[in-house]
Amino acid sequence: MIVQQTWSYALAHLPDLALATRQHIALSASALGIALLACVPLGIWTAHAPAGRSIVAAVTGLRVVPSLAVLAFMLPITGVGYASALVALTLLACPPILINTDVAFRGVEPAVIEAANGMGMRGAQVLRRIEYPLALPVMIAGLRTSTIEVIASATLAAFIGGGGLGTLILDGLANNDMRQLVLGGGTVALLAIAAESLIGIWEHRTAARYGRTSGVA
Repeated sequence: MIVQQTWSYALAHLPDLALATRQHIALSASALGIALLACVPLGIWTAHAPAGRSIVAAVTGLRVVPSLAVLAFMLPITGVGYASALVALTLLACPPILINTDVAFRGVEPAVIEAANGMGMRGAQVLRRIEYPLALPVMIAGLRTSTIEVIASATLAAFIGGGGLGTLILDGLANNDMRQLVLGGGTVALLAIAAESLIGIWEHRTAARYGRTSGVA
């Protein structure tokens, strides 16, 4: 019964649903993009730097911080709205990407690097042609974890005026309307499942090509 009611409500409010979905995807994709740009280079550096382990250990501790706590922490700094949600979600996206990038590059066998050096490769060549392809499957696993966490946590952005599908859930709570609650939560779940499946396919294909699947995320 509730499924039929929710479906009818969705058809009657398609423009609102489409707008909320676009906002949700844009917010999540922006946070993930910024996290990738920041954390992949940082993870490569920590994997090769003596002080890298302590930095990664500190970032690992951030994973226990609840999403809502991060959003609340950002409010006094960036205020209410899209910017607060974007910064908070970027911070949430960073740990899995950074940790898996670090683990991925540390996991490259030294013998492989020595063999590349023996073939005349140096520095950036080894990184680009040897280490990066071998590390890629584990890095993708970190991206998959971050993607699921960000899509789910982006729902909370509505509480600070960040928009997205959380607005449907918030309105459903305010109006005691189960249709809005189911529609908002169900759409978020579908987005997360779709993203996880697509990235999972990419991960498995990359792992099959390069032969590495282990990671921490």
